[in-house]
Amino acid sequence: MRHIGTVVGTGVLLLVISACGSAQNAGAGAGGGQELPTATSTSEVPPNVAPGEVPPDGKPVTKLDANALPPDQPRTAWTQGDGKTVGVVAQEGGCGKASASVLEQNASTVKIELLETLPLTKEMCTMDIRFPPLTVQLSEPLGERTVVLTSRQEQK
Repeated sequence: MRHIGTVVGTGVLLLVISACGSAQNAGAGAGGGQELPTATSTSEVPPNVAPGEVPPDGKPVTKLDANALPPDQPRTAWTQGDGKTVGVVAQEGGCGKASASVLEQNASTVKIELLETLPLTKEMCTMDIRFPPLTVQLSEPLGERTVVLTSRQEQK
């Protein structure tokens, strides 16, 4: 019973010392001239173009059906060059990786699927959401056809 005060005092002292050390380590990165890394995308869109905007060399798609997309997903599409390249903005997060593919092309519509592939195994992932711009190639220029966007997720 006589030593209980010593044990409690030692525990409190250790707690205070470890808290002080954690506060110093946390402050070193914030004020020590080092910048924390930020998430980046490997897109070809120049850094001054915000997600969801059409790149400077793109022409906005005027006939776009994005009703099948989730409400929070960007609804942006454009053509580049001769009109056979269609750009879209996808959504990915954490360990997910976005891709786009042409599901169907006919005289009136071009159906493009935005796919987010998630890993099968559980792993630590960031909690960020990214909006990478992606492109698909058409067999003929888009012209007056309607672009229909759909999306889904799968695990691989």
